[in-house]
Amino acid sequence: MSVTASLCSTLLVFGIFVFVSADQRTITAESGQNIVFTCRAPKNNIIGVEWNRADLRDEYVLSYRDKQFDPDGQHPSFMNRVDLQDRKMKDGNWSLILKDVTINDTGTYKCRVFSGETRSWETINTVSLTVSGE
Repeated sequence: MSVTASLCSTLLVFGIFVFVSADQRTITAESGQNIVFTCRAPKNNIIGVEWNRADLRDEYVLSYRDKQFDPDGQHPSFMNRVDLQDRKMKDGNWSLILKDVTINDTGTYKCRVFSGETRSWETINTVSLTVSGE
């Protein structure tokens, strides 16, 4: 499914997917929907991406480093429910798919990329998700 950038300026619902634009900071979804959180950064010299949620402490939602997923440290509730929208990361697309959301997925999500140039993490996007229904 492809959605043009101009259509992503607001929260859009297509079938069971909810697309969240980069400028959107707070969204509400219904239990059972699939959410796409947008995260874009220049692909040049990015060697890792992490999606975190503020309340998970040392665990993360998704980690991708050295061209592979890193399951060590992933919070168990996200196993087999998250993926990158474009595993090839064309055009610096580090967007996250979160499948079958529940009320327990409510929280603040942050996309960070690790630059090989600066050898540091940079936060690209932060989104607050509220899930209703069950």
